[in-house]
Amino acid sequence: MGTPVKDIVIPSSAPQTLFLQKHADYIAAYGEKKDDYEYVMTEFLRMNGMYWGLTSMALAGQLDRMDKGEVVDFIQKCQHSCGGMSCSIGHDPHLLSTLSAIQILTLYEAVDAVDTEAVVQWVKGLQQPDGSFFGDKWGEVDTRFSFCAVACLALLNRLNEIDVDKAVEFVVSCMNFDGAFGCRPGSESHSGQVYCCVGMLSITKRLHHVNADQLGWWLCERQLPSGGLNGRPEKLPDVCYSWWVLASLKIIGRLHWIDKDKLVQFILACQDEETGGFADRPGDMVDPFHTLFGLAGLSLLGETSVKPVNPVLCMPEDVIRTTGVSLQYL
Repeated sequence: MGTPVKDIVIPSSAPQTLFLQKHADYIAAYGEKKDDYEYVMTEFLRMNGMYWGLTSMALAGQLDRMDKGEVVDFIQKCQHSCGGMSCSIGHDPHLLSTLSAIQILTLYEAVDAVDTEAVVQWVKGLQQPDGSFFGDKWGEVDTRFSFCAVACLALLNRLNEIDVDKAVEFVVSCMNFDGAFGCRPGSESHSGQVYCCVGMLSITKRLHHVNADQLGWWLCERQLPSGGLNGRPEKLPDVCYSWWVLASLKIIGRLHWIDKDKLVQFILACQDEETGGFADRPGDMVDPFHTLFGLAGLSLLGETSVKPVNPVLCMPEDVIRTTGVSLQYL
């Protein structure tokens, strides 16, 4: 007998319908609780957290409930003289928080509120001779940063500022024998890295490097009997992979390979029907991160009460259309 698959059992009492209004109310209230332990302890993720929350509200069609002036003012205070954005006021700039900031400003059609030329030059300066990108001045390399860099520049219509061929070469060097990608050459394949690499190749129009059938098979293998998706073999399912895996499948034209009904059932089961919000798994604590990726996953699966989401940039499709960003799909 083989080893039992690591998985969860969905309780019969789990929600089976989408509580969209409760999720919007949960996000709207989250940012007001600035003295809560949870809020204070997530300062190092503040910019990313704002992106998760505001994009959730945008997908729910309720972005106007949030204070645009307060948001833009915060982002302005997080821009450093070098051009990069930090996760919160007084922290060091990083590509992860810089992309979140540009995505938020794009949602609000307020990109001109910051020094975009400085952003472009800072991102450009993080590219290394092998095409990879440092996340910040401390020099960590990861394919996530390759995605963040090209996504940032694409949203600013300045992709031509970097060596795109070298950037693509590095990402392709992180492809493994299974068709999936890791964070650096030789690193283990992981769904989150797959999304970053496939998204980066979509933005740069280089998806011909991907073996769509082989990668599609690996991604579909992430679905467990519960219907949920995991990030790599032998791991438990998690709502956030409903985004990383599904978005990748959508970009490479293999979304129909997944059991959609079972995945919808899993995602809906991760809601808290009292407080609103999504958790990683049924019965766990909800948070803005899983709330965004639960809603975005449902959007990709055809949930019409949620706005259509762009699979590459995880923002509403109608917003992406206004930017003029051109993306490639298989």
